[in-house]
Amino acid sequence: MSDRIFGGLGVLLAAFYIWQATLIKESFIQDPIGPKTFPIIIGLVLGAASLVMIFQPDDEPFWPSAGRLVEVLMAAVVMLAYSALVSSVGFIVTTTVVAAYLAWRLGAHPLKAVMAGLLIAVGIYIIFHLVLGLSIARGPFGF
Repeated sequence: MSDRIFGGLGVLLAAFYIWQATLIKESFIQDPIGPKTFPIIIGLVLGAASLVMIFQPDDEPFWPSAGRLVEVLMAAVVMLAYSALVSSVGFIVTTTVVAAYLAWRLGAHPLKAVMAGLLIAVGIYIIFHLVLGLSIARGPFGF
């Protein structure tokens, strides 16, 4: 039953997504396929996958205990806080904290989780900002 509900929500989301893609304004300078094609393809794939979930549902899933669901909810809250704070606190600081928290919740020792979080943040910063030249949120410390 839960697959069919999720599939129905996916079909609704796909229809909304495709509708929104058709509203994309086209400029006079564009490639032959236009800016609407890729989002429409994504919506069609989402719709097809959702229809499969409706017509060929899996057995009823085993739902984790309430404690595990709280952990998943906390991970979602941490990611939302990350998106809200990254522009004011800075990429390296917020990414270090979030990556360390997630590594710790996945079973790493706290010290190793902090080290992994720092390495992940610095590694992403080096690749995306220094190597590729992309703009990354700078906090009060300039990184």
